[in-house]
Amino acid sequence: MSYYVYILHCADGSYYTGLTEDLEIRLVQHQMGELPGYTQNRRPVQLVFSDEFSSMDDAIGRERQIKGWSRSKKEALITEDWKRLVELSRSGEDKNQDS
Repeated sequence: MSYYVYILHCADGSYYTGLTEDLEIRLVQHQMGELPGYTQNRRPVQLVFSDEFSSMDDAIGRERQIKGWSRSKKEALITEDWKRLVELSRSGEDKNQDS
């Protein structure tokens, strides 16, 4: 079984990080507003990042890690700017003050 950690870019410019076993179905649910919570009133959403894991524990750990990141670190991950991501990590910028 696979587990997916994903980041959505919401209509209001914010990011949402989530975890699912079925990425396609979860994206449809977010787009249709079927999931109560953060994205329901921030549609449409766009998938900007996803990563697949074979272990639920690994996926949960990654989701928690990303949720704790600043907007800048999330954007470095999304754009695959590994150098910037390392710089931000070294600078201690890992508080989610601007999701």
